[in-house]
Amino acid sequence: MNGTVRAAGCVLWRRPASAAAGAPAAGVELCLVHRPRYDDWSFPKGKLKRGESPRDAALREVLEETGHHCVPGAVLPPVRYVANGRPKEVTYWSAEATAGSFEPNREVDAVLWLPPEAARARLTQPRDRALLDTAQSLRALPNA
Repeated sequence: MNGTVRAAGCVLWRRPASAAAGAPAAGVELCLVHRPRYDDWSFPKGKLKRGESPRDAALREVLEETGHHCVPGAVLPPVRYVANGRPKEVTYWSAEATAGSFEPNREVDAVLWLPPEAARARLTQPRDRALLDTAQSLRALPNA
């Protein structure tokens, strides 16, 4: 089975807590997940289950990894790379976080909510930084 591994995820964002309290909005905060297995910081994502649509997989993975529900917005260009010797294609959405709270789990032991530039500096993989740049250039993130 040497086919392309398909995965999906989200560039998950929220408005800063100060914006919710009535202060002027200062852009958005992005959610990064820390995966202890790889010791990396990335956007929430994961493999599609058999018969699952990429959008459904992205929403499931966000909930599993971050504890948050979300509302998907713009679909972003797919990210392609080789992982464990196999081609991998990840479809991402820009998505606004709604209700939820993080609980450490087997796959993700920490999350960070950071402004875009701080998130860009914390992301481990260059492909994730490129994804963030693309999301910003497509204006898929509000005030980012």
